[in-house]
Amino acid sequence: MHRPVSRYRVAGSVLALLALAGCGSSSGGGGEEPTTAPATTQAARNKGPVCVGEAPADGLHVLRGGGFRLPGDTGVQYAGARADGTTRTATLREGARHESGQREWKVKTGAEVTVSGHAYTVRQICSYRVVLEPQSAEDKAALAAAPTSMESAGGPADDPLCFTTNRDVLTAAADGFPAKGETLALVGNGGVQRFPTGLSLTVSYLDADAGTAGVAANCAAVPVATYEDVRVGDPVEFAGVLFEVSQITERAVRLTRTSA
Repeated sequence: MHRPVSRYRVAGSVLALLALAGCGSSSGGGGEEPTTAPATTQAARNKGPVCVGEAPADGLHVLRGGGFRLPGDTGVQYAGARADGTTRTATLREGARHESGQREWKVKTGAEVTVSGHAYTVRQICSYRVVLEPQSAEDKAALAAAPTSMESAGGPADDPLCFTTNRDVLTAAADGFPAKGETLALVGNGGVQRFPTGLSLTVSYLDADAGTAGVAANCAAVPVATYEDVRVGDPVEFAGVLFEVSQITERAVRLTRTSA
């Protein structure tokens, strides 16, 4: 038999969206004008901190390298990150999917961003997510609305399950994962692991020699996360549940659940 190679890449349905970004201010809330989308697709390793700011209970989580559909038939992406050991900033991009010509904002916590007339405040920036809080009661209610069904139908029909702050949906998503302290194994053979509320995960690449891997997530036909170059000890999040990369081998990436 042939020995498994130590490095391979598997083409998946999710493309890496994460771009290098410098520090700056928001252009959606009175800051500088939006910038042109950067071309870089590799995530920069930095000094931390892992998170700055506090996440409100009803905040919406935009995951690194992915997009989140918002009320008003629009969306936002966590397109880039930077930290200098003291603080952390992020680059947000308008739209749930990456397209040319989209507006971008370089933001810090407390910044305001307006997307298609809907205003949001940046409450927390982490290496693995940005948490936004809608400013209007109408948008908060729309994001927290209960779906007509808890069954995944696939594609855009799953929007109410994938892009929501509804507690019942998030609980159902969390129940689909291993319990806190247990491990989720993602085999690096190009296969897709699916979960009850429409989320699917795949290993986009493994490099056992370098100790790095890529993990991508889709939900409602939207790339909701693209974690590139993760290493053992790195935090990642899916459907509101936190994990830590606990092992990278030639065959699999193992994630240990760290949140309830």
